[in-house]
Amino acid sequence: MCSIAGFYDPSANFTARQEEFEHILRQMGHVQSHRGPDDSGIRLTAQCGLSHTRLSIIDLQNGSQPMTKSFGSHLYHIVYNGEIYNLKSLRQALFERDVIPKTSSDTEVILLSYLTFGPEFVCQLDGIFAFAIYDERHKILSLYRDSFGVKPLFYTIKDKTLVFSSELKGLYCFPGVTARLDPGGLNELFGLGPARTPGNGILTDIHELKPGTCMTCSSLGSITHTYYRLTSRPHEDSYEDTIEKTRFLITDAIKRQMISDVPICTFLSGGIDSSLVSAVCASELKAAGRQLSTYSFDFTENDKYFQANSFQPSMDRPYVDKMAAFLHSDHHYLECDSLTQADKLYESVNAHDLPCMADVDSSLLYFCSEAAKTHKVVLTGECADEVFGGYPWFHKENFLNCNTFPWTPDLSMRKQLLSQDLLNVLDMDQYVKNAYETAIREIPILPDESETEVNRRRIGYLNIRFFMQTLLNRMDRTSMHSGLEARVPFADRALVDYVFNIPWEMKAKDGVVKNVLRQAARSLLPDEILFRKKSPYPKTYHPYYEQLLSKRLKDVLSRPDCPLLPLLNMPSVMQFLECPKDYGSPWYGQLMAGPQMIAYLLQVEYFLRKYNVNIIL
Repeated sequence: MCSIAGFYDPSANFTARQEEFEHILRQMGHVQSHRGPDDSGIRLTAQCGLSHTRLSIIDLQNGSQPMTKSFGSHLYHIVYNGEIYNLKSLRQALFERDVIPKTSSDTEVILLSYLTFGPEFVCQLDGIFAFAIYDERHKILSLYRDSFGVKPLFYTIKDKTLVFSSELKGLYCFPGVTARLDPGGLNELFGLGPARTPGNGILTDIHELKPGTCMTCSSLGSITHTYYRLTSRPHEDSYEDTIEKTRFLITDAIKRQMISDVPICTFLSGGIDSSLVSAVCASELKAAGRQLSTYSFDFTENDKYFQANSFQPSMDRPYVDKMAAFLHSDHHYLECDSLTQADKLYESVNAHDLPCMADVDSSLLYFCSEAAKTHKVVLTGECADEVFGGYPWFHKENFLNCNTFPWTPDLSMRKQLLSQDLLNVLDMDQYVKNAYETAIREIPILPDESETEVNRRRIGYLNIRFFMQTLLNRMDRTSMHSGLEARVPFADRALVDYVFNIPWEMKAKDGVVKNVLRQAARSLLPDEILFRKKSPYPKTYHPYYEQLLSKRLKDVLSRPDCPLLPLLNMPSVMQFLECPKDYGSPWYGQLMAGPQMIAYLLQVEYFLRKYNVNIIL
């Protein structure tokens, strides 16, 4: 896994100021070196500059980038971030055209496939990726992003120059690109955050290439093409065939994503998702005479302070113990204390260049940094709940009929902390309503679906295209910040395409949440794990953590130059900080409740201050 960055202007001559623009390319790579600490490179042509940093996982010796290939007498260049899982079949397709790669790297296969089969070759790629290909002959730059947006790719236009980067920080290395925030961006932060509208970079004039799209730029301008989208179609398989096919698709995705020239590990929570991924990996490695390494997460003294609630009914540790013994894995118990979790809030913003999922993010950032000390590749159980319907909003009537994003059904907690002047400018309710209605208009509905089935399809679609994106962003930034590549088998395209159209009476047969997944995993896991009630990513319930956050926010707000002050209703904020927090009433998702609101405000303040964000109202 790597970082990419660059710039493009078909009317420019960057080589006339070669030293200056090569320095910019090196800076773009340097600020993202955490994503690729093993190697780096740049290439500058008259109209395009490319930068790359590399985390070596496949073909450790021959995968340096930018990579250049000649086609006739013309040159083509690529920078690529990702992993391709169907490399063998892609290479075979090239062999059949008498095109022989000189290395075993997926970068070369991608570029040769582009040259051999044309731009639509991307439809054949099975993997996670963001890459740029520059056609020097025609002065065309093409940007691609994977189907579900596992890998990031931001861009902006500055004085006719297109600037792109894996992370926002790379954009700021280009002269004149600065952080500005208009009412739309503030609505993204306070109304939708930590989610984002697909394609929205929050900051003014900054965008993110949408998942499943390609953007082609030339002297005639730019055009964006959607090469992948979720489709609705009738499900014609029997219940028994559905279970069998789902089992194959899951196990096949996990096995394909194990490809690596370095050792892999898994994150293991003791829930069905991570346990199933770990079980398949352990079995495959055992057959090769190797042992799987697994990691679990918890918080200091959580055994003492844990508070069961409807969103988080049980602790993970007892189930982790059972699974580690069942797998015979080399298991590592990781624990985070309150001070570390609070201290990592700012580093988490550094990883995203934006406020994110508060301590849900900062703790994972810490855990990934620990795992990265011994591994470069991890497989996770992320995305199974979005795909198989594991969240409460798939099942409860009040969520199904809420006519808004079900993970944010009520904006009142957010709005009560903001100044009335800001609320008047934002019109937050209307902004969120517009974002929701725009999203559900994308969903193709089948003619024979009832109103309830339509609502469930909508929620399924929103989870995959909206909520899942937030978790994929979190997984990528927290892992890659320490040079750890995270793979997500449940976000496999073939699996998601199939499961999206399985009817609800199968998905939740006899009222069993994620029934299809549980039945597909039979014999692979102990029943105690197989039918464990969902408990999400752990969080701390230690009272010291909440006290620490409150003190830090009060200290921040006491500074006269605090950029948050004009945005907040200070009496309401101070009252909020003095009241005990409700851990069981989230304002976003399942985990972000009272303490996480304090943590989020700390992140927003740090973001505004660090990037010297100019707020335009």
